[in-house]
Amino acid sequence: MGKPTGFLEYPRIDRGYAPASDRVTHYDEFVIPLPDDELERQGARCMDCGIPYCHNGCPVNNIIPDWNDLVYRDRWRQAISTLHSTNNFPEFTGRICPAPCEAACTLNIDDVPVTIKTIECAIIDRAWEEGWIKPQIARHKTGKRVAVVGSGPAGLACAQQLARAGHEVVLYEKQERIGGLLRFGIPDFKLNKRLIDRRMAQMRTEGVHFRPNTHVGVDISGKALLEDFDALVLTGGSEQPRDLDVPGRDLKGVHFAMEFLRANSKVVQGMLGAKAHLISAEGKNVVVIGGGDTGSDCIGTANRHGARSVTQLEILPQPPEKENKALTWPYWPNKLRTSTSQEEGCERYWAVATQAFLGDDQGNLRAVRCVRVDWDKDAQGNWQMHEVEGSEFEIKAELATLAMGFLHPVHTGLLEELGVAFDPRGNVQATTEGEKAYQTSIPRVFAAGDMRRGQSLVVWAIREGRQCARAVDEYLMGESNLPR
Repeated sequence: MGKPTGFLEYPRIDRGYAPASDRVTHYDEFVIPLPDDELERQGARCMDCGIPYCHNGCPVNNIIPDWNDLVYRDRWRQAISTLHSTNNFPEFTGRICPAPCEAACTLNIDDVPVTIKTIECAIIDRAWEEGWIKPQIARHKTGKRVAVVGSGPAGLACAQQLARAGHEVVLYEKQERIGGLLRFGIPDFKLNKRLIDRRMAQMRTEGVHFRPNTHVGVDISGKALLEDFDALVLTGGSEQPRDLDVPGRDLKGVHFAMEFLRANSKVVQGMLGAKAHLISAEGKNVVVIGGGDTGSDCIGTANRHGARSVTQLEILPQPPEKENKALTWPYWPNKLRTSTSQEEGCERYWAVATQAFLGDDQGNLRAVRCVRVDWDKDAQGNWQMHEVEGSEFEIKAELATLAMGFLHPVHTGLLEELGVAFDPRGNVQATTEGEKAYQTSIPRVFAAGDMRRGQSLVVWAIREGRQCARAVDEYLMGESNLPR
């Protein structure tokens, strides 16, 4: 522990943001990094707890106290080695992870956790700037071939680890470019796509072959891959969106959130012909249905389009501004959070359900009819929703995005062709432990990430991709030296 009294001497200071009035005019990242000397002081705040709750709160089990101490001691090169030992892509998590590690930090008992996410991002950004990150090329090739389907964070992590183990890896992606939701789902103002391209360059040198614009299950069958490869890994994500079955759903102007976000990202990234598919919010009253991260991304995108107004609807009640630490810490608390996109401008409604979409004579959306709801528990202790009589109201809208989460992976196509078993929630069934870790019901077929666990966080995807790579390596070679 570098400075035992650091948490008493130094206040929590985090990264800042460019003014909202400036950042809504572009799609560049707008975070203002801390200087190195301040980052070293923030690292000194780490208490090096006897039980590092942050380590347990982090799904990839980052060795957070160690690299906090290394940053404090100005040993940045050792810090990136420690960080990379558990996390393939800290430049992604340092930007878009919600930081459950900070919620678990012992100092969060007093609402002043160590700025873990900021330090993590600073470590990886400096490592790239200094040229410390090099391809890790396997010394020996195994002669085994693995196909990975889906190039989101789980697929990228799995492919990189398998290539480093000496296997020939081909990574398939149905979209035009590699990255999954990192590429087209996360807006560019939250994650610059050059970060993905930079990792791809490293992975190519390590031996990963990328096959974008190839829809496995349509352009090529899964069975054909099984004939050509020794193992097949499914990392296609949880892409079946939750729909809203109310009158007017088929009106022009009502879209799934990912349709809106993906089309915009392709325009921002300069893809040919993308403007023809852009769903523009310019000059429109926009209603975003869903209060999570995807809804927030819709808000930020709509504001950058120049929307006339943005309203966000959440069916759950407004959470408390401050959690009860005695009941929640060190776990992720339910409390009121305001994202940078929400700060840029939107009206938020809580405990509101959508009754119908209302259209004009040409079939265009003109308004959303809503109703306020109450929540109470039934005799079994389950929460039940009830509409408040007489509380109906309308919100003017020409564009509505459905950002209510995702149910499970898309079953039609590849999964039905392979005949894999599903769990009760519709995810591909596979365990994470034991001799058959990450193996599906079909021999030589593995699954990881959101496709296996359901909609989740980028850190969980990276963790599962790494663990699945070890399971595949062990299956092919009888043993594995890859970290789990």
